[in-house]
Amino acid sequence: MNDTPGVLDRLRGGVPAKRHNARTIAALTANPGCSRRAVLDAAGVDKPRLAERIGFPGNFGQSRFALARGNGFEAMLKRDDCALLLSVLREVLHLAAPTVSYDDLGADDDATLGARHGRTRELLAAAAGAALIDHPLLTLDVAGRQVFLEPDLIAFQAGGRLHVVEIKSFAIVDGQADSAKVSAAAVQAAVYVLALRRLLADLGHDPALVSHDAVLVCPRGFSLRPTAALVDVRKQMSTLTRQLTRLASAADLAATLPAGVTFDTSLPPEELTAALSRVEARYAPECLSACELAFYCRHEASGSTATLGRPVRDALGGVDTVEEALALAAGTRTPTEEQSEAAALLRAAARLRAEALLPAQDRGNSLIPGGGAGS
Repeated sequence: MNDTPGVLDRLRGGVPAKRHNARTIAALTANPGCSRRAVLDAAGVDKPRLAERIGFPGNFGQSRFALARGNGFEAMLKRDDCALLLSVLREVLHLAAPTVSYDDLGADDDATLGARHGRTRELLAAAAGAALIDHPLLTLDVAGRQVFLEPDLIAFQAGGRLHVVEIKSFAIVDGQADSAKVSAAAVQAAVYVLALRRLLADLGHDPALVSHDAVLVCPRGFSLRPTAALVDVRKQMSTLTRQLTRLASAADLAATLPAGVTFDTSLPPEELTAALSRVEARYAPECLSACELAFYCRHEASGSTATLGRPVRDALGGVDTVEEALALAAGTRTPTEEQSEAAALLRAAARLRAEALLPAQDRGNSLIPGGGAGS
C-alpha cells in the first residue's frame, strides 16, 4: 500500500498519534488474532481515551506506590555512575575488565529523541571493551512508522557482546519471582533486543552480537538489595516478529474500511462504537489484563462462547453463541457440518452432567446395564 501513513492518519482523525513504547508493543502478543487491536495500534489510536469516551474505561497502569518504589530502586542502582548496578552486572555477565566506561544520554524528552538516537548509534558503532550506555534510544518500524524505544540500559562485555538490561521493582524471593511479571518483563526486553539487533545490522555489524539473554535486575527478597538473572527471550522475539508483520497487514486492512470510518476521540460515543463495529474483535477473558478496550469488547461479546475463554471457544469451533451451544447440547438444534464435532462434545458433556446430578442411588443404577429406576 503506497499511502499507509495517510490511511492510518485518516482513521485517527485530527488526534495526534499515540506514541508507542515497549509496553504497548509487547501487549500486541496478548491477542494475536484480534484485527480490531491490530488496526487501532497500527493507526496509533489512543485506546485508553477511546475506551473512556465510549463509556468503558479500563483500569491499567501501576499504582503510585509501585511507581515510586520502581523509580527509587532504579535511581539507587544508577547513582555514582551506576556503581551498585555495575557490581551486580559484573557477577551475572562475568565482566573481568577493571574499568567500565559509562555514558548517560539523558532523560526521555520528545525534543531530544533524534539527537539521543544519533548518539546511541555513535556509541554502538565505536564501542570497545566493557561499557554501559544509560538511557539509550533505539527505533523500530511499527506499521510503517518509526517508533522510539528506551531500554533501561545497554551493557557491553569485552569483545563487543551486548546485553539489554531491564530494571524492575518486583522482588525475587529464594530465586523465584511472580511468573506473570517475569513474563511481561521478558516480552518488553524482547522488544529492545529486536530493535538493538536491527540497529546493529544497519550499522553493518553482526546482529548476533546482541545476546538473546536479557539481564533482569530486581530487588532480592523484601529489601532493595539488587540481584540479577539472565532471561532467554528468543521465544518472545519470534512472537513479536510475527505480530509486527501482522501490523503491516493491519494497515492494509484499514485501507479497506469505508472512507467515513474514523476513531477520532472527539466524535460522539455512538459514532465511535459504530466505527468499532466495522473491525472484527477477538475477545477473550485474558484481554482484561492486556487491552484498554477489553471492557467494551466483553460487553459487545456478551452471550458469545468467546466470553467463556479461549479453550472453550477453540473446542466449540463454529459455535459462536452460548444459546447455540445449549441447543446443540440438548439436541434441539441440528448442527451444521462445521458444528458436528462440537455438537458431539456438547451432547456428551450434557449426558455426563445429567448423570452427575442424579441422586446417588439412581446414579449407581444407571451404571448397571439395563439398570435404572424400576429395573
